[in-house]
Amino acid sequence: MKQFLRPVYYVPALIVLAIALIWSMGRSVVSDDIMISVPVEKGPFVAKVISTGQLQAENATSIEVPSALSGRSLGIYEIQVTDIVEEGTVVDSGDFVASLDHSAVDELMTEARDELEEALQGYEDAKIDTNINMSNLRDGLLDARVTVEEKKLVVEQSIYESPAVQRQANLDLERAQRDLEQSLRNYDLKKQQAAYDVQRAGEEVRKSRERIDEIETLFDALDVKAPKPGMVIYSYDRFGNKIQAGSTVSRWSPTIAQLPDLSSMISKTFINEIDISKIKPAQQARIGIDAFPEKSFDGQVVSVANIGQVLPEGDAKVFEVIIKLNSTDPDLRPAMTTSNQITTDSIPDAVFIPLEGVFKNDSLQYVFMSKDGEWTKQIIDSGAENANYVVVEKGLEPGMEIALTKPSNVEELSFEGLDIYEALKKEAEQEAKKEQEMKEKAKRKKPGMERGERPEGGMRGQDGRNGRRSQ
Repeated sequence: MKQFLRPVYYVPALIVLAIALIWSMGRSVVSDDIMISVPVEKGPFVAKVISTGQLQAENATSIEVPSALSGRSLGIYEIQVTDIVEEGTVVDSGDFVASLDHSAVDELMTEARDELEEALQGYEDAKIDTNINMSNLRDGLLDARVTVEEKKLVVEQSIYESPAVQRQANLDLERAQRDLEQSLRNYDLKKQQAAYDVQRAGEEVRKSRERIDEIETLFDALDVKAPKPGMVIYSYDRFGNKIQAGSTVSRWSPTIAQLPDLSSMISKTFINEIDISKIKPAQQARIGIDAFPEKSFDGQVVSVANIGQVLPEGDAKVFEVIIKLNSTDPDLRPAMTTSNQITTDSIPDAVFIPLEGVFKNDSLQYVFMSKDGEWTKQIIDSGAENANYVVVEKGLEPGMEIALTKPSNVEELSFEGLDIYEALKKEAEQEAKKEQEMKEKAKRKKPGMERGERPEGGMRGQDGRNGRRSQ
């Protein structure tokens, strides 16, 4: 029975060993490790940066909140969209596009009318008070004149009296004349004050009426109309959300929708800060449309943002890049998702390897290269790269075998190609020295630098490679 069972255990073991042997013979293995290796390739190399974007019209007419909303006297800083036509609706000039919250303006109108009534009442009160006060002042002025006449009569009659009586009569007349003059001055001042009070009350009435006119103008403009024919495309609020019924717009973010010019389209994309140094205006691109996988368009980078930003719900800093499509299509619509391939470098005859085959150690870049049946660490000078491959400027030749994984005895392996490292190091030192000399030269040209003055427009040095592959 035991003799019968032996083949059951031995045959599978032999099969496993045979498979392992066949597999190992089909791979480039130069040690006891099971290593995955690939040959160094040579040929045309294209470096690309790939990103997702959004299709937009290059030119568009904005549909914004009414200009009357910008009036500071109204005190409306933001207003809600209560109704809006469906996105993609084709409208003619003057057609309804959106409606803004009328209730907020209704409240303003009620307050403004109450203020007008108060202003009118104040105006009437000012006129009545003026009439009463001026009448009293005129009566007092008349009394002062009568008193002067009486004192004059007393003076005339005192000529037959003693000198003391005459002296007293003259003093009383002088006092009455001074009182009359004071009354006249007081009357003029009160008259001017009364006129000012009436004018100020009238000004309040005028302002209240103008405010009502502004509110009425705004109320009529709350039904937003299309300024020209076109297709309605929703805009975005300050949080990056599409405008819709219930959204809030303001004088600082006034655009409700746009009427795009579909004859010229762009793809708006954002490139991370690691890759943005590779992107330059005039670079060629290929734009795919997710909605139409069978369609793609040639394009060209037209602008690259100088300042990065952090998108909502994102952490990494990105830079806006605009790509213009060289042609268009009737099926293209704003807000469609695009896949963009920007060509950053094109080399007709390059030596390149997979990115997985490049390893780093401080300032060194190296590969595990097969040499005389053993693995060795070969230092390389890398160049342009794309999503999968990197160009090797120095250190490898086409047909050489490199590993994509580390050997188990990696610590025992020595480096080869130290001359490449020394050359890169020397190049970096020379560039650093050149940069320092340029800074010193610029500093000498600026008097007052010893006093700590900042030079205008500091010199920018070239980036040293330091044995690192260019980005």
